[in-house]
Amino acid sequence: MRRSIRPEGARVALLWAVLALLVLSLVAGCAKKPDEETPVPPGPKGPAKTETKAPSGEPIKIGAIFSVTGRGAPLGEPEKQTAEMLQEQINAKGGVLGRPIEIIIKDTCQKASVPLVSCAAGRTITDPIASFVFAVPQTNALTGEKICQVLTDKGIKSIAMLSVDNAFGTDGAANTETAAKAAGIEVVDKQTYGPDDTDMTAQLTKIKAASPGAVVIWGTNPGPASATKNARTLQIDVPIIQSHGVANAKFIELAGDAANGVELPAGRPIVVDQIPDDDPQKEVLAQFAKDFEARYGSKPDTFAGHAYDAIHLVVKGLEAAGEADRAKLRDAIEATQGFVGTAGIFNYSPEDHNGLTVDAFVWVKIEDGKWKLAG
Repeated sequence: MRRSIRPEGARVALLWAVLALLVLSLVAGCAKKPDEETPVPPGPKGPAKTETKAPSGEPIKIGAIFSVTGRGAPLGEPEKQTAEMLQEQINAKGGVLGRPIEIIIKDTCQKASVPLVSCAAGRTITDPIASFVFAVPQTNALTGEKICQVLTDKGIKSIAMLSVDNAFGTDGAANTETAAKAAGIEVVDKQTYGPDDTDMTAQLTKIKAASPGAVVIWGTNPGPASATKNARTLQIDVPIIQSHGVANAKFIELAGDAANGVELPAGRPIVVDQIPDDDPQKEVLAQFAKDFEARYGSKPDTFAGHAYDAIHLVVKGLEAAGEADRAKLRDAIEATQGFVGTAGIFNYSPEDHNGLTVDAFVWVKIEDGKWKLAG
């Protein structure tokens, strides 16, 4: 049974536990920066664009929290890189409302009535709805639903779950169990591991004994990579399904050859070259990949895409609001319809502050150390 957690406490726990957090907030018209704010360093200057009028006046400040060190670095670093790139690109095109944007490191919360756009995937971030809180990743609930759709299509009738013992893993496992029940899939065993654990052999031995049709692993690196290697050593020969929490190159690097054969639901950024040309996200994904690779020498992953979506949603909200006003920005973000981002096509509403459906996912499989579109 899931614990009853106060909504505000659950959000805070999820945002920090996932360590893949981006919070975007508007702090307009400040003449002087508070001491705790750290400006994002400007990137290299691109070619001059004389046809565009330079933005002027006080900058519109957009705050961002990134986990760029420690275990969360594989997620937070590409988010930070994307923020740096977009700040430069947007200002080079004239800014927003004729003013430059300045992306800064700043803390905020719902109580301050400041719009917050999270890059964490926990369902409880936006369920129940908090008026100023939005999210851009596909939720754990959508992940569980997609996993069970694919398992049903494969004729798999039972699963065992191994999840990290933190808010992300707990939320993901609970949502997967709910989806499995709805799909008529039996959960034959549930195991957990600690965030710092490097060997899950004991848990996977119990899982193997339960004879599941597939193993579903919830976590963010490095734990899922260790678990995958352990599962291969134990010769667990059923499909190993990961969550979208490992949809970056680091998982393949850490798991090595053991990663081959792993399947998972993921956003389209990691297989952008394999997406059909008529996919409505193709143009956005291709341009983002081109810009990111030109600047950083590597392809953007799912988490870089979350930062792209969050920043553009705030910028478009500011443009729709017509002024740097927190309440009007909140209303504009909530009214967003048909925004084509990297994670999917966003349709927010007063009842839905995530704005995505299960169609935001594609199914991928790792073959020869590379992501392959599998459906």
